[in-house]
Amino acid sequence: MPFETDLAHALDRTTDSLEPDLTALLGGAVERGRSRRRRRRAAAAVAGVGACTVITVAGLVIPGALAGTRPAGSDIGTVALAMPRSAVTGTQMVEALKATLPGGRFSETAGQSNNPSDPSGGYVANGRLLVDDGHGAALVGVSAVRLELPLRDGDGLSCARTPARDEGDTCTLSELPGSAAVPGGAVVMSERNAAEHPARAGTAHRWTVTVTLKSTGAQLQMVQWNSTGGGSGADTPKPTRTAPPLSEQQVVTALTGATWSPILDAVG
Repeated sequence: MPFETDLAHALDRTTDSLEPDLTALLGGAVERGRSRRRRRRAAAAVAGVGACTVITVAGLVIPGALAGTRPAGSDIGTVALAMPRSAVTGTQMVEALKATLPGGRFSETAGQSNNPSDPSGGYVANGRLLVDDGHGAALVGVSAVRLELPLRDGDGLSCARTPARDEGDTCTLSELPGSAAVPGGAVVMSERNAAEHPARAGTAHRWTVTVTLKSTGAQLQMVQWNSTGGGSGADTPKPTRTAPPLSEQQVVTALTGATWSPILDAVG
């Protein structure tokens, strides 16, 4: 399965030396374009980024790159990652995701822990699962990272992109005011992307909501498909439903609520 248009944001923040099969398992987030991939690969080559130990999660072979293989403060693919303050386990990510989708039936769960004690990696924690809430099965995933401060126009912070978005794909940017739940406020980016272009009646879509705390750089991103797997073009499973399990507002409320607060605190 081609992975250019279907890397989860968590994977896009690490390296693109991943097994192509991972894309269907972890879901996709934002299509970054060929020029960004070329820049990221060139930067990764200069930095000597390579594949690490392979581990197995829920029967899936996942390269160690999933945990993050960028040097602290690196700026590959326009995103500067900082080391998370505390560890977050893959189990925590999966359990928080389940709590965000109450009443659903879950399957094919998988998670990846970050590792703050590893200066050569460990930047990303994520979890994914298939959920069936009675309206059709959907692939949902969440990733957690910490961006370097001050924040810049990187992933989840700007709708600007090169090349231009395909017709029908959308992106909106907004801000949350500071509050007890969101100290210092947050940037919210919401995207909707078709798996193929031009989109047809049977084309699957993915919805991506990214919440970034301005005071700490802690960032959560949720990706939802209206199908059972990510991909691109004819390789993407057909839609099982018309809308994602959660609306944009429900996602923002969840990611800034009590369930995800411990993870945001640990990351940032």
